Amino acid sequence: MDVDAQIESVSRAVGTRDVEGGREGAVVVARSFDTTPADLWEACTDAERLARWFLPVTGDLRQGGSYRLEGNAHGRVLDCDPPRSFRASWEFGGEYSEIEVRFVPESASRTRLELSHSARLGEHWTEYGPGAVGIGWDMGFLGLALHLEQGGQEPPEASEWARSAQARRFTELSGRAWCAAHVASGTDAATAEAAAGRTIAAYAGGGDQT
Repeated sequence: MDVDAQIESVSRAVGTRDVEGGREGAVVVARSFDTTPADLWEACTDAERLARWFLPVTGDLRQGGSYRLEGNAHGRVLDCDPPRSFRASWEFGGEYSEIEVRFVPESASRTRLELSHSARLGEHWTEYGPGAVGIGWDMGFLGLALHLEQGGQEPPEASEWARSAQARRFTELSGRAWCAAHVASGTDAATAEAAAGRTIAAYAGGGDQT
């Protein structure tokens, strides 16, 4: 695997905005895949395929239904417009956030996947910055890319890969890329770098900041 190429294939952005009662932060990650919109939609919404590259999921994956990712988040499907977009709540560790996923056709056989993950700003954001969720989504997009490249088969064992030097480099590069996006959003460089350092260390130590 060319880790550098995988990192460079993804675009990243960070934004904040005022909302009722405070401020909200969002990370936006996007990547183009050599597959049809219909196939990419299925890879991201079919429980059997999701388990091959992301996590096992249970529940009712349609608008109004609830879902649970094994060992991770749970929530509800808030909006669903196949094969163009869906929006879902994302509840993890007692915190509430939302994801919005869009499928943008670039040609008959190439589709851009855009994912936005937004949450209220708080101590966690101050401590770890956008990379806390950004690195996790970079890993998810990597799993999806491998899944599609291998004709829908399951990528290499995630837990085994996570202990490799390749995984450590991927985490470092992803964290630094999110740091750059954080700075580009207007955050002081020293603040962004300190938060990125803490996040990279947490992932390297086996901590999941999503």
